[in-house]
Amino acid sequence: MNSKNLNYNKKLIVIGIFGIAMGFLEAIVVVYLRKIYYPQGFTFPSIILTPEMVSIEWLRELTTIVMLAMIAILSGIDSFERILYFLYTFAIWDIFYYLGLKLILNWPESLFTWDILFLIPVPWLSPVLAPILCSLTMLYISIPLLYFKDRGYNVKFKYYQWTLTISGALLIFISFIFDYSKIIIENNLLYDFFNLLQNKEFIKINSEFIPTHFNWLIFITGEILILIAATHSIISKKKQIKN
Repeated sequence: MNSKNLNYNKKLIVIGIFGIAMGFLEAIVVVYLRKIYYPQGFTFPSIILTPEMVSIEWLRELTTIVMLAMIAILSGIDSFERILYFLYTFAIWDIFYYLGLKLILNWPESLFTWDILFLIPVPWLSPVLAPILCSLTMLYISIPLLYFKDRGYNVKFKYYQWTLTISGALLIFISFIFDYSKIIIENNLLYDFFNLLQNKEFIKINSEFIPTHFNWLIFITGEILILIAATHSIISKKKQIKN
Protein backbone atom coordinates (compact mmCIF):
# COMPACT_ATOMS: atom_id res chain seq x y z
CA MET A 1 0.00 0.00 0.00
CA ASN A 2 1.28 3.48 -0.88
CA SER A 3 2.33 5.27 2.32
CA LYS A 4 0.44 8.37 1.14
CA ASN A 5 -2.82 6.39 1.35
CA LEU A 6 -2.31 5.54 5.01
CA ASN A 7 -4.14 7.71 7.47
CA TYR A 8 -2.33 9.86 10.02
CA ASN A 9 -2.38 7.35 12.90
CA LYS A 10 -1.34 4.34 10.83
CA LYS A 11 1.45 6.25 9.14
CA LEU A 12 2.87 7.45 12.45
CA ILE A 13 2.72 3.89 13.81
CA VAL A 14 4.44 2.37 10.75
CA ILE A 15 7.15 5.05 10.63
CA GLY A 16 7.49 4.86 14.41
CA ILE A 17 8.15 1.11 14.22
CA PHE A 18 10.81 1.79 11.58
CA GLY A 19 12.41 4.42 13.84
CA ILE A 20 12.35 2.07 16.83
CA ALA A 21 13.95 -0.76 14.83
CA MET A 22 16.57 1.59 13.42
CA GLY A 23 17.32 2.96 16.88
CA PHE A 24 17.91 -0.51 18.31
CA LEU A 25 20.02 -1.43 15.26
CA GLU A 26 22.16 1.67 15.78
CA ALA A 27 22.55 0.77 19.46
CA ILE A 28 23.71 -2.75 18.54
CA VAL A 29 26.29 -1.34 16.11
CA VAL A 30 27.59 0.98 18.84
CA VAL A 31 27.78 -1.96 21.27
CA TYR A 32 30.16 -3.70 18.83
CA LEU A 33 32.17 -0.52 18.31
CA ARG A 34 32.58 0.01 22.04
CA LYS A 35 33.71 -3.60 22.49
CA ILE A 36 36.45 -2.88 19.94
CA TYR A 37 37.52 0.62 21.00
CA TYR A 38 36.47 0.74 24.67
CA PRO A 39 36.66 -2.84 26.00
CA GLN A 40 36.66 -1.54 29.58
CA GLY A 41 33.59 0.60 28.93
CA PHE A 42 33.08 3.92 27.14
CA THR A 43 34.60 6.88 28.93
CA PHE A 44 36.54 10.08 28.37
CA PRO A 45 39.23 10.87 27.36
CA SER A 46 38.14 9.48 24.00
CA ILE A 47 40.49 7.58 21.76
CA ILE A 48 41.81 8.98 18.49
CA LEU A 49 40.54 6.99 15.51
CA THR A 50 42.68 6.54 12.43
CA PRO A 51 41.78 8.74 9.44
CA GLU A 52 40.41 5.64 7.68
CA MET A 53 38.10 4.79 10.58
CA VAL A 54 36.92 8.40 10.87
CA SER A 55 36.02 8.31 7.18
CA ILE A 56 34.03 5.13 7.79
CA GLU A 57 32.28 6.70 10.77
CA TRP A 58 31.44 9.79 8.73
CA LEU A 59 30.00 7.53 6.04
CA ARG A 60 27.96 5.64 8.65
CA GLU A 61 26.57 8.90 10.00
CA LEU A 62 25.75 10.21 6.54
CA THR A 63 24.02 7.02 5.46
CA THR A 64 21.97 7.03 8.66
CA ILE A 65 20.71 10.54 7.83
CA VAL A 66 20.04 9.48 4.23
CA MET A 67 17.95 6.52 5.42
CA LEU A 68 15.88 8.78 7.67
CA ALA A 69 15.49 11.32 4.87
CA MET A 70 14.34 8.69 2.36
CA ILE A 71 11.57 7.52 4.70
CA ALA A 72 10.48 11.14 5.08
CA ILE A 73 10.48 11.70 1.32
CA LEU A 74 8.35 8.59 0.76
CA SER A 75 5.94 9.58 3.54
CA GLY A 76 5.36 13.27 2.88
CA ILE A 77 3.30 14.91 0.18
CA ASP A 78 5.11 18.26 0.09
CA SER A 79 8.45 19.61 1.27
CA PHE A 80 7.24 20.84 4.67
CA GLU A 81 5.44 17.57 5.42
CA ARG A 82 8.61 15.65 4.53
CA ILE A 83 10.58 17.82 6.96
CA LEU A 84 8.02 17.01 9.67
CA TYR A 85 8.26 13.27 8.99
CA PHE A 86 12.05 13.52 9.06
CA LEU A 87 11.90 15.19 12.48
CA TYR A 88 9.45 12.56 13.72
CA THR A 89 11.53 9.61 12.48
CA PHE A 90 14.79 11.14 13.71
CA ALA A 91 13.32 11.68 17.18
CA ILE A 92 12.01 8.12 17.50
CA TRP A 93 15.33 6.72 16.22
CA ASP A 94 17.40 8.78 18.65
CA ILE A 95 15.27 8.07 21.72
CA PHE A 96 15.25 4.33 21.10
CA TYR A 97 18.96 4.36 20.31
CA TYR A 98 19.64 5.48 23.88
CA LEU A 99 16.99 3.13 25.24
CA GLY A 100 18.72 0.27 23.39
CA LEU A 101 22.08 1.18 24.92
CA LYS A 102 20.49 1.35 28.35
CA LEU A 103 18.89 -2.09 27.96
CA ILE A 104 21.99 -3.75 26.51
CA LEU A 105 24.86 -2.01 28.33
CA ASN A 106 23.05 -0.29 31.19
CA TRP A 107 24.52 2.94 29.76
CA PRO A 108 24.22 5.87 30.21
CA GLU A 109 24.46 5.92 33.97
CA SER A 110 22.29 9.04 34.03
CA LEU A 111 20.88 11.67 31.69
CA PHE A 112 23.89 13.82 32.54
CA THR A 113 26.41 11.23 31.30
CA TRP A 114 28.53 12.69 28.50
CA ASP A 115 28.37 11.22 25.01
CA ILE A 116 29.83 11.75 21.55
CA LEU A 117 26.83 12.45 19.31
CA PHE A 118 28.37 12.89 15.85
CA LEU A 119 31.81 13.36 14.34
CA ILE A 120 31.02 15.67 11.39
CA PRO A 121 32.88 18.04 11.08
CA VAL A 122 34.27 17.74 14.63
CA PRO A 123 33.02 15.64 17.55
CA TRP A 124 29.69 16.80 18.99
CA LEU A 125 29.70 16.46 22.78
CA SER A 126 26.95 16.83 25.35
CA PRO A 127 25.24 15.12 28.25
CA VAL A 128 22.70 12.56 26.99
CA LEU A 129 19.89 14.81 28.23
CA ALA A 130 20.57 17.35 25.45
CA PRO A 131 19.86 15.10 22.42
CA ILE A 132 16.87 13.61 24.26
CA LEU A 133 15.46 17.12 24.71
CA CYS A 134 16.08 17.78 21.02
CA SER A 135 14.18 14.62 20.12
CA LEU A 136 11.25 15.53 22.38
CA THR A 137 11.17 18.96 20.72
CA MET A 138 11.07 17.30 17.30
CA LEU A 139 8.07 15.24 18.42
CA TYR A 140 6.40 18.37 19.82
CA ILE A 141 6.78 20.03 16.41
CA SER A 142 6.03 17.13 14.09
CA ILE A 143 3.08 15.27 15.67
CA PRO A 144 0.55 18.13 15.97
CA LEU A 145 1.53 19.77 12.67
CA LEU A 146 1.25 16.44 10.84
CA TYR A 147 -2.17 16.04 12.46
CA PHE A 148 -3.28 19.37 11.02
CA LYS A 149 -1.81 18.46 7.62
CA ASP A 150 -3.73 15.18 7.65
CA ARG A 151 -6.96 17.13 8.13
CA GLY A 152 -6.33 19.27 5.09
CA TYR A 153 -5.06 22.45 6.70
CA ASN A 154 -2.33 24.41 4.96
CA VAL A 155 0.53 24.04 7.43
CA LYS A 156 3.67 26.02 6.70
CA PHE A 157 6.13 28.04 8.71
CA LYS A 158 6.10 31.76 8.12
CA TYR A 159 9.30 33.65 7.47
CA TYR A 160 9.80 34.67 11.11
CA GLN A 161 9.16 31.08 12.24
CA TRP A 162 11.81 29.76 9.85
CA THR A 163 14.18 32.47 11.11
CA LEU A 164 13.62 31.46 14.74
CA THR A 165 13.89 27.74 13.96
CA ILE A 166 17.08 27.98 11.91
CA SER A 167 18.66 30.35 14.45
CA GLY A 168 17.73 27.99 17.27
CA ALA A 169 19.08 24.95 15.43
CA LEU A 170 22.34 26.81 14.76
CA LEU A 171 22.71 27.67 18.45
CA ILE A 172 22.11 24.05 19.45
CA PHE A 173 24.70 22.93 16.89
CA ILE A 174 27.20 25.44 18.32
CA SER A 175 26.56 24.12 21.85
CA PHE A 176 27.38 20.58 20.66
CA ILE A 177 30.62 21.45 18.83
CA PHE A 178 31.66 24.16 21.29
CA ASP A 179 34.29 22.13 23.18
CA TYR A 180 36.24 20.79 20.22
CA SER A 181 35.94 24.03 18.26
CA LYS A 182 37.36 25.86 21.27
CA ILE A 183 40.26 23.38 21.47
CA ILE A 184 41.04 23.83 17.78
CA ILE A 185 40.86 27.63 17.85
CA GLU A 186 42.70 28.17 21.15
CA ASN A 187 45.58 25.92 20.08
CA ASN A 188 45.87 27.42 16.58
CA LEU A 189 45.02 24.10 14.96
CA LEU A 190 42.55 25.45 12.42
CA TYR A 191 45.28 25.72 9.78
CA ASP A 192 45.86 21.98 10.13
CA PHE A 193 42.17 21.05 10.40
CA PHE A 194 42.24 18.34 7.73
CA ASN A 195 45.22 16.66 9.39
CA LEU A 196 44.08 16.90 13.01
CA LEU A 197 44.09 13.15 13.50
CA GLN A 198 47.80 13.09 12.71
CA ASN A 199 48.67 16.27 14.58
CA LYS A 200 50.71 15.34 17.66
CA GLU A 201 49.55 18.36 19.64
CA PHE A 202 45.88 17.59 18.99
CA ILE A 203 46.39 13.92 19.86
CA LYS A 204 48.00 14.92 23.17
CA ILE A 205 45.20 17.39 24.00
CA ASN A 206 42.51 14.84 23.11
CA SER A 207 44.19 12.17 25.25
CA GLU A 208 43.77 14.41 28.29
CA PHE A 209 40.44 16.07 27.53
CA ILE A 210 37.48 15.21 29.74
CA PRO A 211 34.34 17.31 29.17
CA THR A 212 32.90 18.75 32.36
CA HIS A 213 30.88 21.82 31.37
CA PHE A 214 28.16 21.88 28.74
CA ASN A 215 27.03 25.27 27.52
CA TRP A 216 23.42 24.92 28.59
CA LEU A 217 22.77 28.64 28.06
CA ILE A 218 23.42 28.43 24.32
CA PHE A 219 21.54 25.14 24.06
CA ILE A 220 18.46 26.30 25.99
CA THR A 221 18.36 29.59 24.06
CA GLY A 222 18.27 27.59 20.84
CA GLU A 223 15.54 25.33 22.20
CA ILE A 224 13.43 28.31 23.25
CA LEU A 225 13.65 29.91 19.81
CA ILE A 226 12.51 26.69 18.16
CA LEU A 227 9.71 26.14 20.67
CA ILE A 228 8.43 29.70 20.16
CA ALA A 229 8.23 29.15 16.39
CA ALA A 230 6.52 25.76 16.73
CA THR A 231 4.09 26.92 19.42
CA HIS A 232 3.01 29.93 17.35
CA SER A 233 2.31 27.63 14.41
CA ILE A 234 0.37 25.12 16.53
CA ILE A 235 -1.71 27.81 18.25
CA SER A 236 -2.56 29.50 14.97
CA LYS A 237 -3.83 26.23 13.52
CA LYS A 238 -5.90 25.49 16.62
CA LYS A 239 -7.53 28.91 16.31
CA GLN A 240 -8.17 28.22 12.63
CA ILE A 241 -9.95 24.96 13.53
CA LYS A 242 -12.15 26.67 16.16
CA ASN A 243 -13.16 29.34 13.65
